[in-house]
Amino acid sequence: MKFAYGSSDFRGMIKEGSFYIDRTDKIPLLEGSKSQLFIRPRRFGKSLLLSMLENYYDVSKKDEFDQLFGHLAIGKNPTELRNSYFILKLDFSCVDPTGTVDQIRRSLFDHINVMIEGFERGYKYKGFEIPKITINYENALFSLQSLAKAVAATPYPIYLLIDEYDNFANTVMMGVQMLDKEFWQHGQRYQSLVHEQGPLRTFFKTVKALTTSTMFDRVFITGVSPVVMSDITSGYNVAKNIYFEPEFNNLCGFTQNEVEEVISYIAGSCGFEEKESKVKEAAGLMKTYYNGYKFCYKKHDYIYNPTLSIYFFEQFQKYCEYPRKMLDANLAADESKLEYIARLPNGRDLLFTLMEKNQEVVIAEIQDRFGIYDMLNDSSQDYTFLASFLYYFGVLTISDDTETLKSSLKVPNMVMKSLYVDKICRMLLPIPAERDEGKWAAELVYQKGDIAPLCRFIEDKYFKVFANRDYRWANELTVKTAFLTLLYNDLLYIMDSEPEIDRRYADLTMIIRPDKRHGKIFDVLIEFKFVPLKSVRIKDAQMTGEQAKNLTKEELNQLPQIVGSLEDGGHQVAEYGKQLEEKYGNLRLHKFVVVALGFERVCFKKIDDK
Repeated sequence: MKFAYGSSDFRGMIKEGSFYIDRTDKIPLLEGSKSQLFIRPRRFGKSLLLSMLENYYDVSKKDEFDQLFGHLAIGKNPTELRNSYFILKLDFSCVDPTGTVDQIRRSLFDHINVMIEGFERGYKYKGFEIPKITINYENALFSLQSLAKAVAATPYPIYLLIDEYDNFANTVMMGVQMLDKEFWQHGQRYQSLVHEQGPLRTFFKTVKALTTSTMFDRVFITGVSPVVMSDITSGYNVAKNIYFEPEFNNLCGFTQNEVEEVISYIAGSCGFEEKESKVKEAAGLMKTYYNGYKFCYKKHDYIYNPTLSIYFFEQFQKYCEYPRKMLDANLAADESKLEYIARLPNGRDLLFTLMEKNQEVVIAEIQDRFGIYDMLNDSSQDYTFLASFLYYFGVLTISDDTETLKSSLKVPNMVMKSLYVDKICRMLLPIPAERDEGKWAAELVYQKGDIAPLCRFIEDKYFKVFANRDYRWANELTVKTAFLTLLYNDLLYIMDSEPEIDRRYADLTMIIRPDKRHGKIFDVLIEFKFVPLKSVRIKDAQMTGEQAKNLTKEELNQLPQIVGSLEDGGHQVAEYGKQLEEKYGNLRLHKFVVVALGFERVCFKKIDDK
């Protein structure tokens, strides 16, 4: 099986016999409206989708139809519109969005003119008669109108495809790494692109005019977010937003059955003795790391990120082993979205909430219209905006409606969760040397079964940060977050912060990946407890933070609240451990109870089954 990793060339993939998941059955549905906007996170196969549409509708590829589509769903029942259009394809990722407004306009116009020139040369070379198109190198919108008028004299209308239409707005988001002053200047520059006479708005106004006059018969636009479409408002208000429609939930992305079929093929070609067991194991690993995306509110299966899936398939087939790193470096750029959120007034709290409360956030509804003003204006950046922003960029995804019919969004999988954990760790421990010290202490937990150094580090370093947070929100979830940011290791472990065990929940489990069990490391189970300072009294007065710090280890461990918490946690972790052994089998499990006294002290107990 050939995997064309990173390729968005449909024609090349089909001709070379590369792996392709058939989505051509969606073509008749897409013909339901003439101008459409389709939004998905980056690296989700949008460019390949456009390439498929280009090859299906391009009149110059009529002779290749059977070769390209004969074996696919649409080849068995093609629509009347197949191979009946001239295709003009624009890719805004090719436009340099930096520099002055005039420089950006020049880059945009140069791209449009180059694509029009290629359009004219390509179709004339293939024998189509097209009246001369006048290229205006100073005004590409004139060139676009000239193209439309020239094609109007032919039997074939134009199908306009625009890829990454919001590349400009995405660059503004990348600007969060700049100083605040520079960020605002960057935002103002973007505003000048989308105002009434800005090049982006005037471009879409021209496309709208050509669409309504039927010179452009169809338009299909892809992007990551609705930011630009919101900002140009009436500049292009004729596109139908199809990104929430359930029939297109898997238009980009793989289903569970599709993933399992590929894994079964690879497992067979690798000659594993227990093929069914290997397929189940590999499918479970992929589901944990890559599944979990849903783009509609109705009941639907979750889908897989296709880029990450192909990365896994390719590595698995080549070496008959799972990838050493489950996170493909191409997805690491999503960290910048968390950086943007972390800089906003409510952003840090949202990131903590997602880590502390089952990785979910509840909002009234996902916003389908927000522009650059919302991104730059503090008063617009409530939880609904922040969660919506993260949804569009694939850092959150739709979970289910709550009982009160609000929208629940969740972190989709372990790959995305690792980005959250790393960001929170860097927020709380900005000094690299301290992060390294914490990571080394965490390694002793799963290498030696020794949690004491990690508890000391949390007490000495992390609690200085947490002490600044409002004690009203302090609980075992907050403490768990501190430990999780240091213990998290998806190279070696399937990390689960609250797996359901026998209808109860364990706080933190670290189960060694099936392909890493040969290493000299341990599985880990930790139960966290939190004792508020106000619950402990000394001489009929509430214990203070200073008094807690001055307690000896013996005095700390003799406090009734600590003794009770360690005992309760011991019973829980012993029961959870039995359930984990039944579920996984053959575990080398170390079990711990960790109790925090306020944000001042930490004590622990290692639970021995004997």
